[in-house]
Amino acid sequence: MLEARQLSFHFSPGEPLLESVSLMLNAGQWVGLSGDSGSGKSTLGKLLAGYLTPQVGDITLDGAALPKNGVQPVQWLPQSPELAVNPRWRVGKILREAWTPSDAQCEAFGVHAHWLSRFPQSLSGGELQRVCVLRALVPGVRFLIADEISTMLDPITQVELWQALKREAEQRQLGVLVISHDEALLKQLCEHRYHLSAGLLKRI
Repeated sequence: MLEARQLSFHFSPGEPLLESVSLMLNAGQWVGLSGDSGSGKSTLGKLLAGYLTPQVGDITLDGAALPKNGVQPVQWLPQSPELAVNPRWRVGKILREAWTPSDAQCEAFGVHAHWLSRFPQSLSGGELQRVCVLRALVPGVRFLIADEISTMLDPITQVELWQALKREAEQRQLGVLVISHDEALLKQLCEHRYHLSAGLLKRI
């Protein structure tokens, strides 16, 4: 279980972005998170994945602190995949830095073999996002924080990506936090949904 307890976080003194936020995500569970732009959704995602440190409260995985070394069991997937890759590396190296997926796994996520010899800037945003999602599924990962990952995709590609991720998550019992403005998408994918507003998290 991934658990955040009484998290508070601010970038500027006296202006809390998150205030006493608590959230639990179990293995195999899909939870949705919505909120206005600037409400702190991505910040909460980064905290859960260990990219940021809460100023108050704590985040635990099965009751222990998140590991600082080795394979990170909580992977954060940002909306802009170009920010998550080294532009000087070819796509094949970007994938192999984390792990080497099988041909079947590449096919399931629409990652074509001829992409592997290309640089990330030669792929479209949607193509690169497929690569980043596949890279995040490194053996040992247990939870995914999917932060607006399908925003730049056309409707058909969105469906294909989420279907592939659903199958993989079910097979491996991955817990997934889906951050999105799209309430219809969250209703379709998630068992439980939360809304973040004015620093407070409410179940909807």
